[in-house]
Amino acid sequence: MTPMSQHTRRLRLGALTAYLSLMVWVGLWQSLLSPHPHLNSLIMAGVWIVPLLLPLKGILAGKPYTHAWANFILMFYFLHALTMLWVDEGERWLALVELLITSCAFVANAMFARHRGRELGIKLKKLSEVEKEEKARHEGPSA
Repeated sequence: MTPMSQHTRRLRLGALTAYLSLMVWVGLWQSLLSPHPHLNSLIMAGVWIVPLLLPLKGILAGKPYTHAWANFILMFYFLHALTMLWVDEGERWLALVELLITSCAFVANAMFARHRGRELGIKLKKLSEVEKEEKARHEGPSA
């Protein structure tokens, strides 16, 4: 396995810290800070935490691909925070904290995935390379 540089280790720690902080924050928000008035607060906290558990194994293992696709899940929390900032004055500060944590997790995940991917030699092809390959594949061999 390719060793991880000190800079990449710090990025991983930041990504892991922000991701776990978001899990704790939404759990606290839904169960203690502002529980739903008509639904079981522990069930609601669980509903909000479950999506974050899906990529957790890969994030804990430091897999760059998992960090990258975890950002798709983070977008749900990002949109939730923006919506709550707009519509609910009583929970604005809760939403602001969620927005800050989610943004930090998103950036840290992306940065870690990029740096670790480079260290491992994983890279995306340039669009022009992909287009050339597709064109060659569709045109077939020249006679």
